Amino acid sequence: MRVLFVALLFVYASGSGKVAGASGAKGNRFVCTAVPAGTDLSCPVEATNRVQSTSPQEEELRNTIIQLRETILQQKETIVSQQGTIKELNSKLARCEAEAKTRGSARRKDYSKNTMGDLPRDPTESVEQLGKTMQSLKDRLENLEQQLRTNTSGGAFPSELRDLLKRRLSDLESQLLTRVAELEEEKSQLYNETTAHRQRTENTLNSLLERITELEKSNNAFKSPEDFKVSLPLRTNYLYGRIKKSLPEMYAFTVCMWLKSSASPGIGTPFSYGVPGQANEIVLIEWGNSPMELLVNDKVAQLPLSVSDGRWHHICITWTTRDGFWEAYQDGERLGTGENLAPWHPIKPGGVIILGQEQDIVGGRFDATQAFVGELSHFNMWDRVLRPIDISAMANCSAYMPGNVVPWVDGNVEVFGGATKAALEICEDRLFDS
Repeated sequence: MRVLFVALLFVYASGSGKVAGASGAKGNRFVCTAVPAGTDLSCPVEATNRVQSTSPQEEELRNTIIQLRETILQQKETIVSQQGTIKELNSKLARCEAEAKTRGSARRKDYSKNTMGDLPRDPTESVEQLGKTMQSLKDRLENLEQQLRTNTSGGAFPSELRDLLKRRLSDLESQLLTRVAELEEEKSQLYNETTAHRQRTENTLNSLLERITELEKSNNAFKSPEDFKVSLPLRTNYLYGRIKKSLPEMYAFTVCMWLKSSASPGIGTPFSYGVPGQANEIVLIEWGNSPMELLVNDKVAQLPLSVSDGRWHHICITWTTRDGFWEAYQDGERLGTGENLAPWHPIKPGGVIILGQEQDIVGGRFDATQAFVGELSHFNMWDRVLRPIDISAMANCSAYMPGNVVPWVDGNVEVFGGATKAALEICEDRLFDS
């Protein structure tokens, strides 16, 4: 350090043009020559006023001064470069902290919303990115330190700058580790929230399954397989029942059922039977202000029946292919007959029986305006024409005859779209209505 101070004094004296005395050998004198600013000192300077030739000591001292000045300039440039690097690191650290705060607030805002199962993004990416950033900064600082050692030609690295860089690096590592710990804690909280949400969902599903099981058990708890009803409370195109069995080829039939409806205008379609190529193979419908109609092979006969008073009514329809003869019964009494309804047409097999809807294609494409609204029970079908005495006995609850083609049993009826099955003792309920 003393040599550096002497060299600075000597350079200052040489730049201002003053003469400095030296305590050298006896009788020796040193002459200093003014050098213009910016002159390369490594090149020899012409001395116009030199009194005597340059001695070896003076030449050695001049070379030492030149080397020290170059070293000082290099260290100054290095310090300036390091200061710029430190400012850049501080700027990046500030941006990192700002982005971390922004992400944290954005995530807290997202967690406050009810996402119905949508989960926040896993913070693993942020942890890995911060780790990469920290390693990059370490590498850059090590490179700067190595470059400084190289530039100073083995000279001592400034201790103050070393300490400053170490403190900066230590602070940066501490902040990054703190942020990593926060992200790990957020990850743990997210995992806990996900587990709790999954548990709540599973509990809800289990409750629904238990409820469905209870309903299935209650549906199977009828006193006898035929003591139930199908309820179709709304006029829609998605509430309906379906008979699992289909029909064979038939040349006559009788269909009987109990109906209860107060819908207007028209009760809708109590049942329909469709086959491939003919959706209206057999249909019973009361649509709008028209009377009740029976369709066989899309041919129509009007029936003198009226059941829209909100009470239970027993109706039966018979038909035979011979001359297309038909009969209509209500509450055990024959109210009308006719003929020429699809005569000599056999009922086609392999179709679908739908309760409560009219089919435009087999098994579907329902029209809400034609839907049945009310309750239906004891839908039975035979492949023959029943006697009037048998029909009257069923209507008066003095006898029960299950259909030989389609019997009314719980396992033979499916419900869809909100239609329900419930226990019913039809004769007791009918007496209560009256």
